[in-house]
Amino acid sequence: MLLLCVKPDNHFHNKEYGSEGIVSTKGDIYSYGIILMEMIARKKPTDEMFVGELGMRQWIASRLDKMEVVDHNLLRREDGRDVTVTQTILSSILELGLRCSEGLPDARPNIKEVVAKVNKIKLALLGDRNKRV
Repeated sequence: MLLLCVKPDNHFHNKEYGSEGIVSTKGDIYSYGIILMEMIARKKPTDEMFVGELGMRQWIASRLDKMEVVDHNLLRREDGRDVTVTQTILSSILELGLRCSEGLPDARPNIKEVVAKVNKIKLALLGDRNKRV
């Protein structure tokens, strides 16, 4: 494992980097999870709506219906996509983002698990596209 000391950045809230100054693959997994959630929800952890204990991750995790947090532009039916498949894919991406951004590093998936999940999501997306051709 490669360990580097880094200076914490106030614009990013990765707990390991901020408190211990250690770079690790589990920290990278955390960052990836945050990016996934940002892309699908079209929100940033620094948005004004996230104050106090309510962070972006908590906001997404607290929603039983994950489609409530999805950017509505991603749900448009302009290209004949199956809405159910699209919702399943977006929900899978959000769930992966939540798993990757778990508070405890040991609770996060490893990189092989993340790659396997991303490939599974990609195959679902490609399968939907092939049905329309």
